[in-house]
Amino acid sequence: MSARRPFERGVTMLEVLITIFIVSFGMLGLAGLQARMLLAQVEAYQRAQAITILKNMVTRLHAAHPTTVAARDAYVTATPRGTGVGLQSCANLTGAALDLCEWNNALVGASETSGGASVGGMTGARGCIENTSATLPYVFKVSVVWQGMSDTITPASTTCGSGSYGGASKRRALIATVTIACFNNDAAGVCIP
Repeated sequence: MSARRPFERGVTMLEVLITIFIVSFGMLGLAGLQARMLLAQVEAYQRAQAITILKNMVTRLHAAHPTTVAARDAYVTATPRGTGVGLQSCANLTGAALDLCEWNNALVGASETSGGASVGGMTGARGCIENTSATLPYVFKVSVVWQGMSDTITPASTTCGSGSYGGASKRRALIATVTIACFNNDAAGVCIP
């Protein structure tokens, strides 16, 4: 049996401490990765919600086919719909007023509730409809904007919701262009829907 030399004492303890430090550092890295994955999951969920809400209004515009000035102007939003406007009652509404009311309620998350509160929408969701062509074919720009979780490039193609999210780099935007043409005109050139 050989005797241990005095300088060999504590070497095993030092190895254990180094191993604990390395494993702890790795666990912190995994915790950071988990947090980033959760953030990406929330961003993806909000983008999926925005796509659904945007497609809904685009479909409503196509179905309504507003070819008169009055019908066109009924869809244009003077102020953004959604957050700030709150949940609206859509009873007794028809046409563009009903479409905009239901779109507003979708933006505030009325389709999913918890404890009586609407929780199904994106953070700070807003929707805008602009008419970019005064004559037929009418061209509508439909925008859905919301507040993202982290900074990114500022969306430059819409002013909808600008200044509402603390910083422009947190604003997310999805935009669709809808063109309403008229292929049936009467003798006076008035569109026949």
